Amino acid sequence: MLEKFINKTSFSSQEDFMQNFKVKVPFDFNFGYDVVDEWAKTHPDKKALCWTNDKGEHIDFTYADIKRESDKTASYFQSLGIGHGDMVMLILKRRFEFWFSIIALHKLGAVCIPATHLLTEKDIIYRCNAADIKMIVAVGEDIVTGHVDRSVKDSPSLRHRVSIGPSIPEGWDDFHKGIEAAAPFVKPDHINSNEDISLLYFTSGTTGNPKMVAHDFTYPLGHIITGSFWHNLHEDSLHLTLADTGWGKAVWGKLYGQWIAGANVFVYDFDKFTPADVLEMIEKYRITSFCAPPTVFRFLIREDMSRYDISSLKYCTIAGEALNPKVYEEFYRITGIKLMEGFGQTETTLTIATYPWVEPKPGSMGIANPQYDIDLLTPDGRWAEDGEQGQIVIRTEKGKPLGLFKEYYRDNEKTREAYHDNVYYTGDVAWRDEDGYYWFVGRADDVIKSSGYRIGPFEVESALMTHPAVVECAITGVPDEVRGQVVKATVVLAADYKAKAGDSLIKELQDHVKRVTAPYKYPRVIEFVEELPKTISGKIRRVEIRDKDNK
Repeated sequence: MLEKFINKTSFSSQEDFMQNFKVKVPFDFNFGYDVVDEWAKTHPDKKALCWTNDKGEHIDFTYADIKRESDKTASYFQSLGIGHGDMVMLILKRRFEFWFSIIALHKLGAVCIPATHLLTEKDIIYRCNAADIKMIVAVGEDIVTGHVDRSVKDSPSLRHRVSIGPSIPEGWDDFHKGIEAAAPFVKPDHINSNEDISLLYFTSGTTGNPKMVAHDFTYPLGHIITGSFWHNLHEDSLHLTLADTGWGKAVWGKLYGQWIAGANVFVYDFDKFTPADVLEMIEKYRITSFCAPPTVFRFLIREDMSRYDISSLKYCTIAGEALNPKVYEEFYRITGIKLMEGFGQTETTLTIATYPWVEPKPGSMGIANPQYDIDLLTPDGRWAEDGEQGQIVIRTEKGKPLGLFKEYYRDNEKTREAYHDNVYYTGDVAWRDEDGYYWFVGRADDVIKSSGYRIGPFEVESALMTHPAVVECAITGVPDEVRGQVVKATVVLAADYKAKAGDSLIKELQDHVKRVTAPYKYPRVIEFVEELPKTISGKIRRVEIRDKDNK
C-alpha cells in the first residue's frame, strides 16, 4: 500500500528522509475507497481492527469486514439524506461503530465532526449552529443522549439523531437496525475533490468559543509519516493509541497512518483509565506498538511493571505535552524501550518527531518532518538562531504542505490571524539545538516574563520532576508588583511525602530546582494539591490554574 503513495519506503538517515520523502497525491483521493476498499480487495482477510472493552468483549475486524460495514453504514446514512458536504457529528467514545461511521462519511463526501462525550447541552447547541450539523450519531448512554435531546429545540439544522445503543431513546433512530436494513450501497457519482472538507474539529481554546479546524480529503496522506515513520508500523504491527475518538489524536493513532501502513489497530474501550489494565492488554493481546501522552507513562512507571509480560512491545511513542526526561529515563530503565517523542496540533499532522534512525534526546521533541518547512520566530520578528527561543512556525512559500489545515471554518479573521503571508503561527515556543533537535518551552501564552527573563514552564517542571517528592507539577506565572510575574509551582506529592507538606518541603524543592537548572527559574510560590486540572486527553490545564490565581 505504501508504494502507492510514496516514492521510497525506507530511509537510512534524517538527511535521506529530508531529501527523498515525497508523497504522490492521487486525483480526488478518498481514504475510504483508496485505502480501506483497496486493502479489502487485495488482502480481504487481513486484520484491521482488534476491539475489546473493559467488560471482556472482543471482536476482530478484517479489512473486508470494515469495507462491508462501512458500505452498509454509508447506504443507511444516504437513506437519511446525508451526502456531499453534509456535517455529521460522531460522539462514539471508543466504540467500533466510529470506524464504520467515519469511513462511511468519507465514502459519501460528507464532513465528519468527531466530538467528546463530555459535551453539554450548551456545547452541542453551539456546535450545531456554528457548523449547521445535520445529524448526530452517538452512544446510547443517558447522559449523552439527554444533552443532545435538550439541544434540539435550539439546533434548527439538526434533523437526525442516531444511537448505537445500548438504549434507543424516543426520537432516535437505531443505528444497527438501520445498517442491517440498508439497501446495497451505490457509490455516488461525485464524491469529493481533494480540496473539499472531510474532517472538522472544534478546538478547545483557552478563551472564547472553540474554533472549527477544517481539513481537506488529502489530510490522511499527511499521516503516512505518523504511522510508518514515527510509530514505525508495518503490516505485522498491532498498535495501540489510547486516545478517545472525540479527539484529534484518534485519527493520528487509530486510523489513517496505521491503515495506510497495513497495521492492525488495537482499541481498548474503557470508561476509567487504570494503568494496570493497559499493561494487562499489552500482555494479553501481544501489542507491539504503543502511543500515549506523558501523563499515561507517568502512571505506568509507578506500577510494578515486572508483574506483566510486555515483551511483545517493541516501540513506544509519546505526544500531547512535553516529555519530562525523568519519565523517559525511568521507562527506559524498566523496559529498555526509548520513548520517541512527537509534536503537532489539531491544525497539522505530525510536524516534529523522533524517527527510528534518530537517537532521541530525552526532553526534545525531535527533528522536523520533511513535509513541513519549520522555523522559529523571535518576539521581535527575527528568524531565531540555534539556542534562541522562538515561536514554532510553518513556512509555506514553496506551497501548502499535506496535513496543514484548510481554514478555520467560517472564520476568515481567525484564519488570517494564524496563517498569513505564507506563515502559519502555531502559538508554541521552542528552541533548536545545533543538531536540529527542537526543545519545547511552552505555549506563547504560558511563557513567564519575570524581571526581564523569559521562563518556559516545561524546563522548571522537568527540574522539579527529578525530586522524589513530586508526582506531577504545573508551572505558571503569578502577578508580582516588583518582578511583573514570579514562577509558581502547583505540585502533586508522592504518597510518602504528603505528610511532609509545608514550609520545609517548599524550601527543599526550591533549592532542588536551583541546583538542577538556572537559579533565577526557581518557583517562588509552591502550592500542594491532590490533583492537577486536566483535559480529557490528559493535558494539564495551566490556564485554569492561572485563572484561579488571578481572581
